[in-house]
Amino acid sequence: MLPWSSGLAGRIEERVISSDVLRGNPLGDPSDRPALIYLPPGYDDAPGRRYPAVYVLQGYGGHVAMWRNRAAFRQPFPETADQVFASGAAPPAVVVFVDAWTSYGGSQFVDSPGTGRYHSYLCDEVVPWVDRNYRTLADRRHRAIAGKSSGGFGAMITPMLRPDLFGALATHAGDALYELCYLREFGTCVRLLRDYDGDIMRWWDDFRSREAFTKAADEVLLGMLGVAACFSADEDGTPRLPFDPRTAVVREETWRRWLAWDPVRMVPRHAGALRSLSGIWIDAGLADDYFLDIGAQAFRAALDRAGVPAGVIRFELFDGTHSGIDHRYPLALRWLCERIAG
Repeated sequence: MLPWSSGLAGRIEERVISSDVLRGNPLGDPSDRPALIYLPPGYDDAPGRRYPAVYVLQGYGGHVAMWRNRAAFRQPFPETADQVFASGAAPPAVVVFVDAWTSYGGSQFVDSPGTGRYHSYLCDEVVPWVDRNYRTLADRRHRAIAGKSSGGFGAMITPMLRPDLFGALATHAGDALYELCYLREFGTCVRLLRDYDGDIMRWWDDFRSREAFTKAADEVLLGMLGVAACFSADEDGTPRLPFDPRTAVVREETWRRWLAWDPVRMVPRHAGALRSLSGIWIDAGLADDYFLDIGAQAFRAALDRAGVPAGVIRFELFDGTHSGIDHRYPLALRWLCERIAG
């Protein structure tokens, strides 16, 4: 495989979306956000034709420009998506790569006083903006959402909360079953915070004062702080950890706030919305580093209990970990497009 980019059969537009709901956000992050809009082959030649749309969300720490990053022997997703459409393997669609980066690394695509109103940004600003500016089929039946890891979490919860907007989803190793993917890290965080007298904000000040990821604590503590800002921030924006930072004893009230965002636990509350979807793709690597293969199984089982028809679910566990699973994206894209085609 050649290590440089090749031409696309479709094309990508780089746009900027000016957000009202992100203006003045707690972290002072930009309210003007980049977006990549992929237009399939033939889009410019058929001015009367409208297309379904698939919205793609990043994993934690990601930003929209990273979709074009190249690794040895791998193609970026915009190129593999283009091949799906150029080969005729799937009905053509507009693909929207959404940016929801924050100074903590991510937003979990939720509204929070700790980070900003990123769920509202996605649903109430990005989707209408795309429908105004591109020839989409502006109906939930023709709109899907997909993502990996935190993006997979966003893809799971958004159709539950906004079934009026999205009619199908794909989640690749999406955050789920929090007693495995989050609770197991509490002890690690306590050990790492010993150097900061148990104060994660002291670590944050240190992190911002030097080159990022030059200490062993950085990756784990950044994720924990960022998710706390998304799930359990005070009204003034202060993140609250769901455990005592010196003993790791769970703070039950705060932990319940996290559990309320666990997709496995959200299913019963949003069973009707999930039953209305035309497609639910779920996958994960069998050796996922955060046990999200087990989270995927638990989410699948919750869908069964909620009465979601088996015929709309595509579930697979494959050989792999949490990394290097981008080859799964075009498979899900093809499957989704078959279900949301006009």
